[in-house]
Amino acid sequence: MAEILIEAGRVTIDGRVADLGNRVDADSQEIRVDGKLVPAAPSAVYFLLNKPTGVITTADDPHGRPTVVEMINTDVRIFPVGRLDMTTEGLLLLTNDGRLAHLLTHPSVGIEKEYLVRVEGDPSPASIRRLREGIQLEDGLTAPAQVSRVSDGVLRIVIHEGKNRQVRRMCEAIGHDVIRLVRTRIGPIQDAKLTPGGSRSLSVGEVRKLMDAVGFAGQPETTITS
Repeated sequence: MAEILIEAGRVTIDGRVADLGNRVDADSQEIRVDGKLVPAAPSAVYFLLNKPTGVITTADDPHGRPTVVEMINTDVRIFPVGRLDMTTEGLLLLTNDGRLAHLLTHPSVGIEKEYLVRVEGDPSPASIRRLREGIQLEDGLTAPAQVSRVSDGVLRIVIHEGKNRQVRRMCEAIGHDVIRLVRTRIGPIQDAKLTPGGSRSLSVGEVRKLMDAVGFAGQPETTITS
C-alpha cells in the first residue's frame, strides 16, 4: 500500500514528494499523505526482567495478581516474550517488537533457554542421561537437552523448545520434583548481576545479538526506558 501511495505522488517527506527507496527517520522527519500528518510509530523497546516468584507472565490479570508488565517502568505498551510460570524465577524479555518476539518464540527457530534447577533428591547419571536424550511427556518426546550436574540436587538444563512447564515435567518424569527453577539465559542474553525484581533496557548490541540468533535481518531501533 505504501508503495502505491508513493508512486502516486501522495506522500511527502519534509514537504518534498517522496520517491521509492527514500530512507526516513520517523522521529525527526515530517511525513504526510494527501497533506495529512502521519503520526510516528513508537520506537521499539526491549527490556530484560529478572522475574521473581509470585508474579504472572501477562500484561494484565483480571484477578488483580501482580504482572511482569507492571514491573517495567515505561509508558510504552509492551508484552512478555514467551512465559515463565508464576513460581518460576529468572530472565524474561519484554518488548513492543512483534516481529522479533514471534521469531524468539517460534518452534522452528529453537532459541536456547538455560535454567538452573534444584530438585528433590540427587538424580543419578542414568537419569541425567534420560534428560539429555529426550523424555516422553504427555504432549510428545522432548528434544535432546544439554544437562549438567552443578552440585547435589542442582542441575543446569538448556532446552530449545517451549512446551508448557517443560523443565518441571522433565524432572518429574525422572522422579525428581522441582524445588526451585530459575532461567539464567535466553539465547545470547544473560545477566548474573540483575537482582530479582530488577529490570533494564537491552543495549543496541544485545538486541542485534538476538536478531542474529533468530536470523532476523532488521536493524534494532535505539532503545528507550520510558
